[in-house]
Amino acid sequence: MKKIFLSLLIIISTHTLSAQYAGQIAVSNASGSGVSQAMVSSVIGDMDDQYNRLSKRTGIDDFSGSPYTNDTFQKAPVFYGEENVGSYYYRYNAYNEEIELKKTNLSEEKVTALTKDKSIKVMVDGKPMGFATFIDKKGSTLNGYLSTLMDGDNYTLFKRIHVKFTEGQKAQNSFVKAVPNRFTHFTEYYYQRKGVNRIDEIVPKTNKFLKEFKDPLKSELKIYLKESNLDLKTEADLIKVFTYLDKS
Repeated sequence: MKKIFLSLLIIISTHTLSAQYAGQIAVSNASGSGVSQAMVSSVIGDMDDQYNRLSKRTGIDDFSGSPYTNDTFQKAPVFYGEENVGSYYYRYNAYNEEIELKKTNLSEEKVTALTKDKSIKVMVDGKPMGFATFIDKKGSTLNGYLSTLMDGDNYTLFKRIHVKFTEGQKAQNSFVKAVPNRFTHFTEYYYQRKGVNRIDEIVPKTNKFLKEFKDPLKSELKIYLKESNLDLKTEADLIKVFTYLDKS
């Protein structure tokens, strides 16, 4: 059974594709055709490929920031459903919404890409990171990777890091410095009520946040936020808020 799961987990990347990811992500449904389609569409390229491709596109070789949340590979267990299918070295490309994997941390080992299957979880610091569908504050339905911050009886709190690429500018003359290509990281937070098949982005403004709840919980939460002096833009405070909600 483990071998079957592993065949679904990993896409062996040749890293010769040059097309940049855009649009809707193909989701594996663990059936033959679904896996084949995911294997074709989710291979994007390694770090060098990305920088080379973007350099050619912009004509600028200098970059600031990184498409990765961490440029180095870190070891973590991988689960398919409830089954631990082994530990891998992973690196998350937040720009391409892709988790890269290696069985060892040897530099000569080829990098592979994790299929975008919602049953697969990478246990980062003991908490799951997995592919999901969610709704942002603009009401748009998106696919991407969410990391679990708190998983309670009534609420689950998630964190999303995504990366925006901004093209640099060449120096127009000797008096003006060139502007490097830039990767900028953004952090968003999402939550899900248990029993509700919907994950929504948290708007970190007290009045808008309170509108998500009904009285008497809404009134109690308002008092709690004020008395505890909590900031919804702070991750530690958000965890406190949802821990409170989970017990209410």
